[in-house]
Amino acid sequence: MDDDAGDASPPPGPAPLAATGAPSLRDMAASPTSSRSVTETVNGSHRFVIQGYSLAKGMGVGKHIASETFTVGGYQWAIYFYPDGKNPEDNSAYVSVFIALASEGTDVRALFELTLQDQSGKGKHKVHSHFDRSLESGPYTLKYRGSMWGYKRFFRRTALETSDFLKDDCLRINCTVGVVVSTIDYSRPHSIQVPDSDIGYHFGSLLDSNEGVDVILNVSGERFHAHKLVLAARSTVFRSKLFDDESEGDKNEVNESEDLKEIVLDDLEPKVFKAMLHFIYRDTLVDDYELDASSSMGSIFDTLAAKLLAAADKYDLGRLRLLCESYLCKGISVASVANTLATGESHHAMELKAVCLKFAAENLSAVIRTDGFDYLKDNCPSLQSEILRTVAGCEEPCSSGGKSQSVWGQLSDGGDTSGRRVRPRI
Repeated sequence: MDDDAGDASPPPGPAPLAATGAPSLRDMAASPTSSRSVTETVNGSHRFVIQGYSLAKGMGVGKHIASETFTVGGYQWAIYFYPDGKNPEDNSAYVSVFIALASEGTDVRALFELTLQDQSGKGKHKVHSHFDRSLESGPYTLKYRGSMWGYKRFFRRTALETSDFLKDDCLRINCTVGVVVSTIDYSRPHSIQVPDSDIGYHFGSLLDSNEGVDVILNVSGERFHAHKLVLAARSTVFRSKLFDDESEGDKNEVNESEDLKEIVLDDLEPKVFKAMLHFIYRDTLVDDYELDASSSMGSIFDTLAAKLLAAADKYDLGRLRLLCESYLCKGISVASVANTLATGESHHAMELKAVCLKFAAENLSAVIRTDGFDYLKDNCPSLQSEILRTVAGCEEPCSSGGKSQSVWGQLSDGGDTSGRRVRPRI
């Protein structure tokens, strides 16, 4: 049987785009886009107060007093002041001032400004600045950590010591750093605004409603209901109390005769625990008027803020401790700084302690006349030494019997090195 052997033609394919009236790919143009390269400086400033200039002299050529580090443009910086100069060839005839890159970095480009303040009120400051003027070779480049920009011969020492820049044995230097950064700016035609987190509100509502509570905390006879998982998530101390194996001593503090587990806390006042519980659930402090409340007139130790700081330290609530430090910092004054310093020292509040040391050093002649300073002498003598080291700008502990100790005797006892009584100046 013969098979038909006709020509096999393929089925008709789709018509070309042009035949359907649709545009070709060549005719379809993309929306225009644009971008812009922006090179600018991220600026930041730091004020460096050098109190006790006369004590710093004689420390040696090439040795410096360093400011606290400060952050600009994602890098750490510090001001170095050389009382006897940086260059041995100058024989201590000049003071030197430099700005140093204090963090890791490679080829960091920046502009700098150093200003020695005129303290007479005349406004005749000594300014060295890269800003607002054309630089032939562009911004200064610091190659690596420790690289510096500044002046070996910043000011002749004999002229400085008779000038209006030095007042009450104090110099004030302002430093501005402008880190050069380049970014690509492009248009964003659409955006969606995301509101701030409201998780604290919802957890606070959970606490207020008592819904799902599974633990009772007995604080000096006052009982608070809470949720074990919330407490454990926020505090390692509560996690240990609630979920770790209990010792025999701990069992004496737990009453499981009721449906809910009850834990006795005898190291807190109810109002302090209530404020701590407020933070655990809401991640905020209670109102200011509550934090300022004190059981005795004028004593920072008895304020709720100070007691809450102590509780945060004891129960490993790092963010609460920092919030309390920030709050207490706002109230620092000549009258309160010594007691605030003692509070920070007692509860590992390092940020608060550093602020208090600086404030006390800058206002020492007034601070030494306060009751709080007498409290330090009787209860925290080591803090007095730290204040002195801050005044002198020293990083190493002062040796006994040295010049600094004699000056400390003048400030704290009201006498000079010859044994005469003197009246400290404010």
